[in-house]
Amino acid sequence: MELTGRIIAVMPAQSGVSARTGNSWMSQDYVIEVPGQYPRKCLFRIFGEDRIKQFNIQMNEDVTVQFDIDAHEYQGRWFNDIRAYNVIRGQVAPAAAPAMPGAAPFPPAQTAAPAAAPFPPAQEAPAEGSTDDLPF
Repeated sequence: MELTGRIIAVMPAQSGVSARTGNSWMSQDYVIEVPGQYPRKCLFRIFGEDRIKQFNIQMNEDVTVQFDIDAHEYQGRWFNDIRAYNVIRGQVAPAAAPAMPGAAPFPPAQTAAPAAAPFPPAQEAPAEGSTDDLPF
């Protein structure tokens, strides 16, 4: 999956040592805002010091982020994990176009009340002697 937009927040990098393997790790979170009539925001993570340095994402930078989504359970609660695997610089989605392929834009707001009645018209009973036995 991918999103195209502007980086609006760069969180501090987090690092530690894996209790299982003993190897050190580093990750950093970013927030991207997708333009449109109703701008959307998404927090994503880059895992690995080498990738963080390779992508070198800066505030207010226009990027396309390619990512995978996964979920994990912790103490009976579920959490989403959005991990970026590629960042392409300098691409901005037009405001009118959907940010994700195949995604439909929001429907336009209805400005006037509908002209038709909210319920269909009542059906008339069939004339006596009619062979029509359908209930409608």
